Amino acid sequence: MRLRNKPWAEQLIQEHPELISVNPTDMAGKWQTKFAQVQPIELELGSGKGKFIIEKAQKNPQINYLAMEVQTAALGMILKRQIELQLPNLQLLQANGRDINSLFAREEITKLYLNFSDPWPKTRHTKRRLTAPNFLEQYQDILLAPGNIEFKTDNQGLFEYSLVSCNNFGMKFDEVLLDLHQSERAAANITTEYEEKFSKKGQPIYFLAAHFK
Repeated sequence: MRLRNKPWAEQLIQEHPELISVNPTDMAGKWQTKFAQVQPIELELGSGKGKFIIEKAQKNPQINYLAMEVQTAALGMILKRQIELQLPNLQLLQANGRDINSLFAREEITKLYLNFSDPWPKTRHTKRRLTAPNFLEQYQDILLAPGNIEFKTDNQGLFEYSLVSCNNFGMKFDEVLLDLHQSERAAANITTEYEEKFSKKGQPIYFLAAHFK
């Protein structure tokens, strides 16, 4: 979902290269240098306004987090919070995820989060879905074995597609939930902005955790 334009966001991003990388062409294999400490790096692909990734970084100082988002307005909102918080284990990245393996070296990322990705419901747009085989192949390349992915959505069609796609790709499922908020995982679950909005309307949140190896 595209956010309203934030006229101030682009300038703010330009003013803070220490916290955000914009369309990097030479950072593959070097992301650890952006953090205060060398620690496992976990990536959220499509971070929206940043609630999930910021809370993750606050609760897990032993892990480095990358918030990847293409929308300037969304990144501006995350950056605004990070300027206030100055979390040493959080960095922002503005780039399109279509060629994600050009941004990271092989096995550079420990875990990947896909939260409420665009469902791209039309058949002709199947390859744009972030759980399509062309994306899974890239994730497998950048993820350190066993290659863990966590996926959340409110869209039943996308969830069903993702189950089939991951299974056909040979991934192993660690957990599949048809209603995350009514499961044992709910207590420790960190929500996104969209997740809170949808769940308040009574919409079940679908969840899967899977790995490649």
